Amino acid sequence: MQRITGSFFEFRHHSRVEGKYYNPALLAYTGEQWAEMIRDMKRLGMDTLVLMASSIMEEDGAESYPPVDVFPRAPMACENPMDVLMDTAEAEGLKVYLSAGFYGVWLHPEDNMRSLEVQERAFRACRQMAERYGHYRCLEGWYLPDETEAGPYFSPVFLNYVRRYSAFLRELTPQGKILIAPYGTNKICPDDTFVEQLRSLDVDYVAYQDEVGVEKSTPDETGAYYAGLRKAHDLAGRSRLWADMEIFRFEGRVYGSALLSADLERICRQMEALSPHVEKIIVYAYPGMLSRPGSAAAYGNAGAEKLYSDYERFLTTLS
Repeated sequence: MQRITGSFFEFRHHSRVEGKYYNPALLAYTGEQWAEMIRDMKRLGMDTLVLMASSIMEEDGAESYPPVDVFPRAPMACENPMDVLMDTAEAEGLKVYLSAGFYGVWLHPEDNMRSLEVQERAFRACRQMAERYGHYRCLEGWYLPDETEAGPYFSPVFLNYVRRYSAFLRELTPQGKILIAPYGTNKICPDDTFVEQLRSLDVDYVAYQDEVGVEKSTPDETGAYYAGLRKAHDLAGRSRLWADMEIFRFEGRVYGSALLSADLERICRQMEALSPHVEKIIVYAYPGMLSRPGSAAAYGNAGAEKLYSDYERFLTTLS
């Protein structure tokens, strides 16, 4: 069975309802607490961090986490959390994918994909991030966070969005890789049409969401989905197949309540289903769902410490 070797990373969860128990703690973290979290991720065997959002735009405002001039800097205790992320990742030998979003209201991804105004803001911010962090060895590439449902096929607006953004980012950082993480995995039809779409997508890695946390799929079903994706990617011969595995559950209504940590038994079933088919398992997400007991980087979701301890013990059984 594969281990978890990467995670999405957030300075603040974009949904205030879902981040109820851990957003207040994240916003109050000191630089050392952020650095400790990243070192704890490495202790669990993670080598890849995917920044979910370099900025977040909502209906009532917007904020940025790197020192860019597109939006006001986020009101956080740590003055520059992006510097901490990049400096700690550099020191620990981790790889980082920086986010090219959300520079339009995150709830309206298709509008963002079409908007040249949103694109201008995103490209301006990415240029500034590349100027500041482009020399870091830990900078592995870029993540495109705006998403439309991939099933049964990628939409034309999404394909055009990826084409434009990838072209810009490859010129900006020629050695950088491009990552996407589509949803709708249970609806994808991995036939010749989908294979042709994969051939046209100028990305290096596709980390499909397993959608177990959002209750669209179960671990008993996902193996078949990823087996089909494995065949499609092999035929396309272009992007590499990863999994974006959800390690959360909802306290109540899906999308309408707080996120809590899933239990290890469910997560092991998820890993078992995905492992034969994908090259890498990254999770959504360490921040909020995992916390080393006794660490300074603690938050309101008490189940996060239990999951960390349970998964750490599980790793010893694989050694």
